[in-house]
Amino acid sequence: MRRWLTFHRDLGLQLLAFYLFLIIPFLVTLLIFDRLVGERIRGDVEANDIALARAIALETDIAINNSLKTVEELSYYSSVIKIEEENMGELFSVVLSTRPDVNLVYRLGADGIMLYHYPVGPSSTVGTDFSFRSYYQNALTSNVPLISEGRISPTTNQAVATAVMPIRSSSGEFLGLVGTNIKLESLSDTLSAIISEHTNEEGFEILILDASGQVIAHPDPDFLLKHANEILPDIYTQVLAGNSGSIVETDLSDEERLYTYASIPSVDWGVIISRPTANAFATRIILQRITQVAMATFVLIGLAFWGILAWRVINPIEKLALISEAIGLDQEVEQSQRTQIERMSHRADQIGNLIRSILRMENSITERMKEQSTLLETSTAVVSSLDLSVVLDRILEQVGRLLNVQRIAIIALDEAHGEFRVRASRGLSQSFTEQLSLQPSEPSSVSMRSLRAREPVQVSDTETDPSYMPQRPRARAEGYRAVLGVPLNTQHAPPTCLLVFHPMPHEFTVNEIQLLSSFANQATMAIENAILFERSDARLQEQTHRLEALVQSMDDGLILNDLNGVIIYANRRVAELSQLSNEDISNIQVERVISRVLNRSIDDISKEDEVRNILEGSKQKSEIALMAAGRPLHLRFETFDVTDARDMPIGRGIILHDITADRDLDRMKSNLISTVSHELRTPLAAIKGYASTLLAEDVEWDSKSQREFLTIISNETDRLTSLVNNLLDLSRIEAGSLKLSLEKCNIEETILRGAKQARLESGNRFEVQIEKDLPSLYTDVPRLETVIRNLIENSVKYAGEQSYIQVKVNRQNDSIIFRVMDDGPGIPPEKSERIFERFYRLDDSLARVTSGAGLGLAICQGLVRAHKGEIWVEPMNAGACIAFSIPLNLYEARDEPL
Repeated sequence: MRRWLTFHRDLGLQLLAFYLFLIIPFLVTLLIFDRLVGERIRGDVEANDIALARAIALETDIAINNSLKTVEELSYYSSVIKIEEENMGELFSVVLSTRPDVNLVYRLGADGIMLYHYPVGPSSTVGTDFSFRSYYQNALTSNVPLISEGRISPTTNQAVATAVMPIRSSSGEFLGLVGTNIKLESLSDTLSAIISEHTNEEGFEILILDASGQVIAHPDPDFLLKHANEILPDIYTQVLAGNSGSIVETDLSDEERLYTYASIPSVDWGVIISRPTANAFATRIILQRITQVAMATFVLIGLAFWGILAWRVINPIEKLALISEAIGLDQEVEQSQRTQIERMSHRADQIGNLIRSILRMENSITERMKEQSTLLETSTAVVSSLDLSVVLDRILEQVGRLLNVQRIAIIALDEAHGEFRVRASRGLSQSFTEQLSLQPSEPSSVSMRSLRAREPVQVSDTETDPSYMPQRPRARAEGYRAVLGVPLNTQHAPPTCLLVFHPMPHEFTVNEIQLLSSFANQATMAIENAILFERSDARLQEQTHRLEALVQSMDDGLILNDLNGVIIYANRRVAELSQLSNEDISNIQVERVISRVLNRSIDDISKEDEVRNILEGSKQKSEIALMAAGRPLHLRFETFDVTDARDMPIGRGIILHDITADRDLDRMKSNLISTVSHELRTPLAAIKGYASTLLAEDVEWDSKSQREFLTIISNETDRLTSLVNNLLDLSRIEAGSLKLSLEKCNIEETILRGAKQARLESGNRFEVQIEKDLPSLYTDVPRLETVIRNLIENSVKYAGEQSYIQVKVNRQNDSIIFRVMDDGPGIPPEKSERIFERFYRLDDSLARVTSGAGLGLAICQGLVRAHKGEIWVEPMNAGACIAFSIPLNLYEARDEPL
């Protein structure tokens, strides 16, 4: 397979992924920007239209309120109340002169008859009886000014609305009303003026609806008093309901338009503004097209970049990788490949530099191998001893051999004095090694600088290096001109540094420094081993502490007391059982601690006396039951003598052994014997009875009866087989010998086979729901079928013959989850954990059929855990749900122990 087919080994694919990593967030950002800006543009358009609609609604509301206020004020004049025509004429004329939107003012009597109107004359109004008008009918039951629905005035043939105010006497008697006809033409003129400001926007419309849904204001007179459902979709119901907002709808001509509406709350009218979405959101559409062009451009640029990169970089690097691999494996490079390398090495770019570097690397590998061989020999010599002084001497000897130098020193921190001193040296004077003392904070010392930096530090000429000036007299006295400090990065030993001196100015090469650094790592391990060997006593103490921790962590209690019965040691378990602290339990009489333990006894007093007898030495063992954390706790008290090296008694020990698990095991064995004997006896009795009946020679049975008896015998045999198989499975699970045979599982067929074996009742409703496109599941299919069969049998047993049983299967993370649910009485929360215990059964009152050994759910749990899954009870408001998981990666881990 070619190298570029594997992603993690193909630089080309990695660069392509990196490009996608860069460009995809950019494109996503561009899309998000387009969406956000588009939403902003849409929001601005809708906000502007809503603002305009509300402004028109406010202006209309003010005009209507002025009209209502006018008629309300007229109703207070005595001339209007008393119907004084002369004074009313003057008053009404003032109203008409100050209100250009009013064309008629009149006074109706209590019976709806016109009493007076202005202007006076037959052309001002038609008819005298207006009691049929809706505004008159509404005025009879109102005390506030009212506005009528829009209508065409018969005298002016114009759209008008009437504002009226009921007139009542001081006793509340209805005396009639005063009203004004409002010309709705003024509202349409206002709308026409607003539309004229949007002449550049085709299809821009504004209209006003009254409470009945009639158009009472529109720039086009042909639309006046038309009902809204003739020209608008049903969005007009929103504005008449008092709502405001925007919505995109298709109008009656199938054109998509933006409708914006605002209510006029004082009169239950509404304003609606509409425009084609193509005009309203033109800027947003242009922005989307620009985004699409930009995305296509970036994709094309990326493809071009990838082609050039593959031609100039990827292909040469792939050829170079084959050559470098041969060099790294110390294999002979073919002549054709070397010719290609030589030709490409003449390139002036980074590829050429890389090839030339690899060729230089080939030449240096041989030298490095020689150095590594020498380093291995010296390291072996250093680590061959655990004596610290010998180790230090060998380090000095091998450093001299590696670098061909005669003056070497090892300095280390003297922890007692807090200063660095020479621990071992070679080729240096005694006065130098004895007098050399360095403080950890000294800035000019090579050794301190290397320890702080944790890397080698060198001074190639002590006479010219300004950083070494404070140490120059010492260098002159000892006769060295160059020094190299290499830190030994110790963990268990004090900070240590290796110093190499040269008598002449000398710059240590990179290879020398690397070689010495590698050796320093081996020397560090040797020093660490020697130090740790010297600290064996401390390690022994640590092991003693661990032993004590182990005793403290025992589930059994341990008490050691002297010959006087005073406790000298007791572990944490004793403190828990006696309910005393660790401090209180030491140096007290052992009888006091045992008495506190026995205070929680649930056995009779004779058992307590037996325990006390072991303190007197008359008995070695005794058992007693206590109540701890709401559950019985069985303890066995055992005593033993403690002697010294001469076998002389120095005290006694008491072990409080927790045997609760043993007692539970005995109880379970008894339950097993009792349950199995009962469960075996019942079907055996039935088999024996019907078999004897068939074998009776004095009775001749017809074929139907014989078949019935044989069917019962077969069913009881199956029942026996099922019980034996359950016991065998349980035995294998507990012994850890259960082996799974994994194969690809058809989940639906497995569930249906398990349901068939579960013997559903005729009245049961059974349903299976499996999530689509589940990945392949590998299980031991017969074992999984057993789990499903047992769970469905439990549902039939406890939910009843008319119950609804459902099996759901879905994926969750890396597992397949199976849920078996029913609508029965459910499982009490406090028993949701115990139902998986062997031989445990819920109350018989909850079950329709009380037979069973109580092994079904225990076996389910064992089989599920053998598949490395889990089983649990899920809480339900009604009914019961038991769920279990099977990992999807079980097939990959099939070689691991199950």
